[in-house]
Amino acid sequence: MNTRLKSLIFLAMICGSLLLLAISCKKQNDEAETVTDSDGNVYKTLVIGTQIWLAENLKTTKFNDGSQIPFVSEETSWVATLTTPGYCYYDNNTANKSVYGGLYNWYAVETGKLCPKGWHVPSDAEWTTITNLFGGESVAGNALKEKGTAHWTSPNDGATNESGFTALPGGNR
Repeated sequence: MNTRLKSLIFLAMICGSLLLLAISCKKQNDEAETVTDSDGNVYKTLVIGTQIWLAENLKTTKFNDGSQIPFVSEETSWVATLTTPGYCYYDNNTANKSVYGGLYNWYAVETGKLCPKGWHVPSDAEWTTITNLFGGESVAGNALKEKGTAHWTSPNDGATNESGFTALPGGNR
């Protein structure tokens, strides 16, 4: 057999193998996975690298055991005297819940019951993993945050959201 014929047979075998691989790896379900919190809020999930993240901000008012998280809107109380779990909304506006989710204090986080059952608040190591996946601390923010100025101040240049994470500027307390 000449070299050209051998090359054509080899190429046909490679193409056939790739076609078989593509057919056998087809995803059966194109719907995004979801998780539900104790309030009944449903969140889409997002796979980034080897990690699975909620694709939107947490907005629960209850711990995953069903107990209520205290709503604390008074900033002075939050900063100066609060030593128990609490949450509020960006700019103390409940309308911001649907966009930015809730702001939770450390006491709420350290209960281990803030996220839906089977989920947890990301550790520093998990944030480092996602940050490194997108080029390190100095550039990863652009890959993780929402493009445009719908929620970010202008100009928000460089934001690509190539990760699909769509980080929003939800404030702090």
